[in-house]
Amino acid sequence: MDPTPDLYGTPGDRLDYFLEHGLQPRRDWKEEGQDAWDRIEGFLRDQCFRDAQLLGQEIKVLKVVKGGSSGKGTTLNHRSDQDMVLFLSCFSSFKQQERHRESIINFIENKLLHCRKSLAYNITVDKHSVGNRIPRSLTLKIQSRKSDDIIPMDVLPAYDVLGSFCRDSKPDPGIYEELIKSRGYPGEFSPSFTELQRHFVKSRPVKLKNLLRLVKFWYTQYLRGKNRGVALPPKYSLELLTIYAWEMGTDSSESFSLNEGFAAVMKLLRDYQDICVYWTKYYDFQNQVVRDFLKEQLRRDRPIILDPADPTNNLGSKNGWDLVAREASCCLKQACCWTEDPSRSWDVPPARDIQVTVKQRGKETWSLWMNPYSPIREMKAEIKRTNGTSGELRISFQEPQGERQLLSSRKTLSDYGIFSKVTVRVLETFPPEIQVFVKDSSGQSKPYAVHPDDTIDDLKKIIEDDGGPCIEDQVLMLKDEELEDDCSLSELQIKDCDTIQLSRVG
Repeated sequence: MDPTPDLYGTPGDRLDYFLEHGLQPRRDWKEEGQDAWDRIEGFLRDQCFRDAQLLGQEIKVLKVVKGGSSGKGTTLNHRSDQDMVLFLSCFSSFKQQERHRESIINFIENKLLHCRKSLAYNITVDKHSVGNRIPRSLTLKIQSRKSDDIIPMDVLPAYDVLGSFCRDSKPDPGIYEELIKSRGYPGEFSPSFTELQRHFVKSRPVKLKNLLRLVKFWYTQYLRGKNRGVALPPKYSLELLTIYAWEMGTDSSESFSLNEGFAAVMKLLRDYQDICVYWTKYYDFQNQVVRDFLKEQLRRDRPIILDPADPTNNLGSKNGWDLVAREASCCLKQACCWTEDPSRSWDVPPARDIQVTVKQRGKETWSLWMNPYSPIREMKAEIKRTNGTSGELRISFQEPQGERQLLSSRKTLSDYGIFSKVTVRVLETFPPEIQVFVKDSSGQSKPYAVHPDDTIDDLKKIIEDDGGPCIEDQVLMLKDEELEDDCSLSELQIKDCDTIQLSRVG
């Protein structure tokens, strides 16, 4: 094996040379890795399940997909990981995969151990599981015949949920409904989406794949090298953050400086506490089950890094981000992160701007884009400029099945766990007016500006003018008590931002 290259001692303007001569996979290494793959794939596809009755049926290999760095096109020289995903006929649902995966893995293990001499490689077989969970894969350690290197390979049985789906389009949302309702542990069924994960990376420009190689080498040599035996976030999470940094820092340009990109990724890792990253390439917020699940995911503690192919897999939830940040801080002080012109550094926010739809009575609905970490007072200023308002602006939003909340000028959207597009209602008030929320039987609420001396009958009139039920058809309740028409809000001790329930007579 070649001597390990010294990344930290390499000047930033020499990273292209460093990568080409130290990290790019050599032809003989790639050829041997491919040969090992071909032999094991052929065995598993054509021989492993031949004439075998398992789970009361004859099992067929529907297709085999290559994942890992080899499948994505980001292999490092003498450092390769290959995921061999076997899509099997015996799995017709995620639940069936969960129920029968251990039996299948044990069967494959026994077959491999019995027949490994015929594969022309010295192979060690082990099961891979997390904690006390059922093993999800077989880990093969294949001894190279040309060097002392080990070629690692994971064999993962999986449910073929995508079938012959075209990878350039969105899967049917029903696939993600089924995934979410299966309630597996995070990422348990990710192998079923390997084709999407692979295409998400493999379709990127060559220059970006080189940046990915650089980050992966840093992870293996420095982060993992200094923290052996300690739980760390998976390399895949750093791959996704590298792609995100490139998208935001270069506007997805194919021409960029390798050292500027590497330094940008290290800064993002150093400041991981604010990261909230997701994509809508394969799933989005249109389907209600998926939307509710995504909203829940995006309210979790940061960092949040959702697998673009599997929304259940939040890679930011893994342990060890403090160790990542510490090593990234160290890396930023090294020669490899030096940039000739600091003003050209990539501007990579920890989260994408959010589309905010603004609804205001008497105004046309419109949208603006907000950084989730910018103060809400900046949103108010933009709304005032656009709508030409002069009073005090009160901005509120409501999550499904939740209560309407007032957004404080001093806080940010991130403080309320808002990282995806949101609709807000804007109310203009003039002292001493207060704002009350009126919630109908569907659970939706609207804000209204009222004077404390206004009566409940006055409020009913405002609701009717806004398109609500006729005054005589309205019943207004507060804490399960019906409100009398001739009582004022101040007499009833109704305060700013209280919620009043609206129902119809009969």
